Amino acid sequence: MAGSSSFSPSSPLRTSLAILNEVNERVENVIIVGSGPAGYTAALYSARANLDPLVVEGFAWGGLLQQTTDVENYPGFPEGIMGPELMQRFRDQAERFGARLETDDVTAVELSTDGGLHKVWTGDQLHLARAVILAMGAQHRRLGVRGESELGGRGVSYCATCDAAFFKGAPTLIIGGGDSAMEEAMFLAKFASRVAIVHRRDEFRASKIMLERARRMPNIEWLTPYVVEEFVSGDGGALCSARLRNTETGEELELEISGAFIAIGHEPQSQLVQGQVETDPAGYVVTKGTSTLTNLAGVFAAGDLVDHAYRQAVTAAGTGCQAALDAEWYLRDTPLPIETGAAGAPASAS
Repeated sequence: MAGSSSFSPSSPLRTSLAILNEVNERVENVIIVGSGPAGYTAALYSARANLDPLVVEGFAWGGLLQQTTDVENYPGFPEGIMGPELMQRFRDQAERFGARLETDDVTAVELSTDGGLHKVWTGDQLHLARAVILAMGAQHRRLGVRGESELGGRGVSYCATCDAAFFKGAPTLIIGGGDSAMEEAMFLAKFASRVAIVHRRDEFRASKIMLERARRMPNIEWLTPYVVEEFVSGDGGALCSARLRNTETGEELELEISGAFIAIGHEPQSQLVQGQVETDPAGYVVTKGTSTLTNLAGVFAAGDLVDHAYRQAVTAAGTGCQAALDAEWYLRDTPLPIETGAAGAPASAS
């Protein structure tokens, strides 16, 4: 791994001293890896606590809301707000209170297992930190079919809770077969004239109770065993239909719709820390109880990186606040591994 040390530590203090001798670097109080509502909220709270946080926000900063059009369910915006504008406001507020933003991607992380300093690389640049907040988020699993990317935000969506209200009285479909797909379908059915659940098998992964609830909704239909082959746009450039294929007979079906919701799961962006912090079988970072503490001292996780259930901007922001407070309390209660200056830089070695 580029920039890593061959020093074999026997204590957190010796580890920290060896790293500093190696790179003669500033020691950050806290580095936040990732942006989005969780990362920027953690940055805001950390900055207001005078922790002078460094946020490595990524080139694609802002998270999934950068790919969202109208956001009507974030508190404080009764008229709604565009996703990119909301994330710009998050970013500006964090920066206003002193968060330092580095628009770069983290290429490697080496988290201390013994209470020493953590290492974060952006390319060849090594950053050292007493605490790290992981806020890399999650990505929607995509179907990978024609028209999906082109019609994102123009009829193709990944969140019925976010976008269902835009499809009042319209024909729609849900792709998926698990509990999340049933939840999405039932929520969407409150607004849409018709919801067709498309699944590649006749059997569903969803629990019996969720299936029974969905089957009781009069405007939910079931299309199995079918897969989506293509999303088709109309004259105005918005989604107008989906082309489906029966997985057993090969029969094709064109379904006129205004909205398509893909509910086949999420992929937490935990690759950087796999094998270092505890993750569950799906790759989500595991935290302790209702806190944001991971299994490593000084390492915290927030947002969609840890969230199986809710995955909303407001809940991500809430856990970003928690992570900043948890990090602040950790730094308050944990002695400095070396003598540092007020800004977090190492004091002179003389």
